[in-house]
Amino acid sequence: MASPFAKQISNRNFLSPVGFKFSLARYPKVDFFSLSANIPEISLATTIQPSYLKNIDIPGEKLTYGDFQLSFIVDENLENYSIMHKWLTGVGFPESSSQYKDLITNEDEIRDPNILFSDGTLHILNSNFRDIALIKFKDLFPTSLSSLAFNAQEQDYNYFTATVNLKYTVYNLLNKNGKPLWPLMKFRRCGRETLLLILIIYTMNL
Repeated sequence: MASPFAKQISNRNFLSPVGFKFSLARYPKVDFFSLSANIPEISLATTIQPSYLKNIDIPGEKLTYGDFQLSFIVDENLENYSIMHKWLTGVGFPESSSQYKDLITNEDEIRDPNILFSDGTLHILNSNFRDIALIKFKDLFPTSLSSLAFNAQEQDYNYFTATVNLKYTVYNLLNKNGKPLWPLMKFRRCGRETLLLILIIYTMNL
């Protein structure tokens, strides 16, 4: 007979809002001194199934992902801020096309448009500051970078912070070993009817 605790949450500790760090695959040597980051919202479009009693909402086929926002402390040499600034101006090349060409040119002087994007990882940490989950973002690129406002009359000594907004193609929730957090993710290639049946059976057994 199965233990009555088999369906209970094994870890009773709560997730801390301060337990995280962020890394960019393209800039591994730069610590962004992250202050805040978000797991973006995700929404599914729905379609209507007509019925003589009431129209029924059924799952659609396209997901919409919210933007990823990262706030960070700016280092004294402006290194992390300038990297984001150069990345953003390279994408938009406001002065000349050479800005875009420089951005997509690798160390071997070969142009690769894929350099325009970068994968990133939001590390979710436990109370011992060890990885418990990974949020993997694919093909990140910046769309906005906040300003830095200098003020000689500032009384309190506060460090500069900046916020960058990034878009991406998709993100995945993984465990610390890089495996899906949700075991049913392996059925993502099933047809809609099969997936709905799996979800119903899974829910009935909760």
